[in-house]
Amino acid sequence: MKRVSIFGATGSIGQNTIDLIARARQDYQIVALSGAGNITQLAEDARRLNAEVAITAHDHLLEDLTTALAGSAVEAAAGEQALVEAAARPADWVMSAIVGAAGLAPGLKALEQGSTLALANKESLVCAGALMLRTAKKHGARLLPVDSEHSAVFQALVGEDISAVERVIITASGGAFRDWPLEDLKNATLDEASNHPNWDMGQRITIDSASMFNKALELIETREYFGVNPKQIEVLVHPESLIHAMVGFKDGALMAHVGPPDMRHAIGYALHWPERRELPVERLDLARIGQLTFRAPDEIRWPALRLAREVMQTGGLSGAVFNAAKETALDGFIAGRIGFPDMAAVVEEVLTKLSGQSGHIDATMTLDNVAKIDHLARQEAQSVISRRAG
Repeated sequence: MKRVSIFGATGSIGQNTIDLIARARQDYQIVALSGAGNITQLAEDARRLNAEVAITAHDHLLEDLTTALAGSAVEAAAGEQALVEAAARPADWVMSAIVGAAGLAPGLKALEQGSTLALANKESLVCAGALMLRTAKKHGARLLPVDSEHSAVFQALVGEDISAVERVIITASGGAFRDWPLEDLKNATLDEASNHPNWDMGQRITIDSASMFNKALELIETREYFGVNPKQIEVLVHPESLIHAMVGFKDGALMAHVGPPDMRHAIGYALHWPERRELPVERLDLARIGQLTFRAPDEIRWPALRLAREVMQTGGLSGAVFNAAKETALDGFIAGRIGFPDMAAVVEEVLTKLSGQSGHIDATMTLDNVAKIDHLARQEAQSVISRRAG
């Protein structure tokens, strides 16, 4: 029986993971489930799956969680330290699906236990890729990608020599504003940015899709995970979202991963790896689909892609700055303090300032230093937002 923990259990990735596990309940023992504010869902899943412990990220919700779990054998806990302590519990397989930099510390702790870490938290590799990979190697742990794009690349590379790779192409839907006139973006509303044409996702990731900041993070993640040269990584806008990634080899071959826009495929591949097992996902009818379309991304429309390439060139802790500034700028847009195009401008200003100051981006990559630069970048981003908000 495989011991499993799911961090970010109440989000879309976590719920899809639970769906797969619940279909073969006899094969899994649930160690820990974590969530944020959706206490009802967290407690319901913890009871149903008989988890050892349920953790809310919010300290002030501990009493609510304790009450919701009353009469069960499930422990209740809350806060950042409780998440790390739960990740230290022995588990064979851990899903890292906490959104944002908050997922880094629990993910590192799971790797320190030698667990297989299914990584849906792209920020971990963006902020501290070298640290994550170094920790996995030291403790004999394994990192498996769960982002659909990186899972697709991983699968395309099975049995291949990475030195034979000429290019890696990750696809993007283009999000809510892919066909909008550029001049209209400055007036884009929160509701409009929160409406994805292909996917039913949470608000933050849907807005990140519209701004292409999610793809910018994935560019950096591709470089960190697979070790390819940034110049070998391409982004292609693919509105149908059926080809998730392609790998081109030096003999001219191009291997594409084609599948329905259902995260249970990437999750299931990581959950069952190295086996392939039957999954409850749609089987594509290509004749009915008829055609697939592609176009190059416009980096004027989506400046986040240019900024990601600058981050990869700079290296060091610039990824942590990029992510922290991005998360803070997103908060500013959601709160109505800045406009949609201002998010990229905020990130660029923070990157420029902190890149020019020694002792920040060039500091040694440790968890403490990542946390420090994350805090500093958020403070700087808040200052930029305040100036822009006037």
